[in-house]
Amino acid sequence: LILAAYYTYTLPIEKAYSFVWPGFIGGFIVAIITMFKKEWSPVTVPIYAALEGLALGGISLIYANAFEPGIVPKAIFLTLGIMFALLFAYKTKIIKATENFKLGVFAATAGIGVVYLVSFIMSFFGSGGGLAVMDPSNSSLMSIGFSLFVVVIASLNLVMDFDFIEEAAENGAPKYMEWYGAFGLLVTLVWLYLEILRLLAKLSRD
Repeated sequence: LILAAYYTYTLPIEKAYSFVWPGFIGGFIVAIITMFKKEWSPVTVPIYAALEGLALGGISLIYANAFEPGIVPKAIFLTLGIMFALLFAYKTKIIKATENFKLGVFAATAGIGVVYLVSFIMSFFGSGGGLAVMDPSNSSLMSIGFSLFVVVIASLNLVMDFDFIEEAAENGAPKYMEWYGAFGLLVTLVWLYLEILRLLAKLSRD
């Protein structure tokens, strides 16, 4: 993912932009295949990573040009920092993936998914381009608060990924499930990175 992202990030912005939608759409299709055919994970997950990387490199370049060049390294370090902090918290039992925890995170994630869907549908009607809280240039307190909430929920999804990987290992899951566990982690990290980018963009506005 990082190698593919670096490739598109170093391209001229027009060419980099041309990779965004093919990368995201291709990644989405491969992700669906992976979910239904877990045994194909050793092949599909690297393909998913490459496609998402191409898209993320383009998106990152767009944000760097639209807001500030330093926004990308900040988002990368924050994403990795959150991942390692939560891995430490999970392994030291500071955070436990109880059933109530999983239910709460799932409900919040589903709610955010509904907001994304509504914003996506609204973008086809009118010139607003979706819900105002989703706009990276909207620096209102409500918009920043929404992004903070999404970043928190995306981060907590990492705990569920860690728990899934640990349980699969303890239960002697097949070898290919290593790749499927990595896939789940990658999906969450891509989401978290994009939301941190959006939050930093909002905070950079006057």
